[in-house]
Amino acid sequence: MSLPTCKQAERPTRRGARPAPVKTTGARSRKPVFTVRRSLGIAGFMAPAVLFVAVFIYYPMVSGSQMAFRNWNLNDLTDTSWVGIKNFRTIFDDPVFYTVLDNTLIWVVASIVPQLVIGFAIALWLRRRFRFRFRFRFRGLYQALIFFPWAISGFLIGILFRWMFNSEFGVVNDLLSKVGLIDEPIPWLANPKTAMASVIIANVWYGVTFFAIMILAALQSIPDNMYEAAELDGAGKVRTLFQVTIPYIRATLALTVLLRVIWIFNFPDIIFGMTGGGPSNETHIVTTWMITITQQGDYGKASALGLVVVALLLVFSVFYLMATREKKGARS
Repeated sequence: MSLPTCKQAERPTRRGARPAPVKTTGARSRKPVFTVRRSLGIAGFMAPAVLFVAVFIYYPMVSGSQMAFRNWNLNDLTDTSWVGIKNFRTIFDDPVFYTVLDNTLIWVVASIVPQLVIGFAIALWLRRRFRFRFRFRFRGLYQALIFFPWAISGFLIGILFRWMFNSEFGVVNDLLSKVGLIDEPIPWLANPKTAMASVIIANVWYGVTFFAIMILAALQSIPDNMYEAAELDGAGKVRTLFQVTIPYIRATLALTVLLRVIWIFNFPDIIFGMTGGGPSNETHIVTTWMITITQQGDYGKASALGLVVVALLLVFSVFYLMATREKKGARS
């Protein structure tokens, strides 16, 4: 006996009777109907956010970018003519630019590595569970004290450390002299050899919190049975760290490092609060030099330098994401 076809199934059983309605599946019935009214409602809810972003982000971005190709100087606004890539040539011909690039590379690398290592250690310490009879008491207090620096302004941190590294009455020289490490005060911020190290120390202290927060959140997502399985297999702490913990949170580590590199590259607050880019441009990074040029009134040159910063960060982000993606593919 053959099964009836679809047309036969839809045929009425008796003359004049209407065919029974076809029942839709549950998944199909739950699918929202996209109507003009619904689309207008979605557009209405999105319009304020789109307008805000367009007015306060994209318009200043486009307006500032076109300044890079004009003779835009506050000292003489009578001539704002189109000059093409003249401002870029001025930047690349300036020897200070290459000194600033070297300082920026040192600033980023010397800040990101200690922040990652120390932040990782703090996150592991805050997450660990004691396997003894007593618990980790006052964990919330420890977390609050560690995360507190992230709530302070970067410029305020720079002023605080400027007083700490003061050569006459700073606490750093006072402590070093009391323990007998120095015989006379060290001009930390006036000496080109120690000025960059001082601002990096301040930035490390300030940025460790960010890594601790992000890594701690990632560590709390690791199931406990993974550590129990590693312990049953006889894995030690170091092997568990490199074969369980780090591979599990590798994506979070990659994203955190990328965000922090971009942040440090564009973070002039501490440097301006401590040294202002001195002495002799030895602590100037790209963004602090750009602000100095802006203060001098040369908006065209400053805008050109800003586009150079965007290009450098874009190239770094692309290569970094490609490298982390290759590692992920190789691991899988």
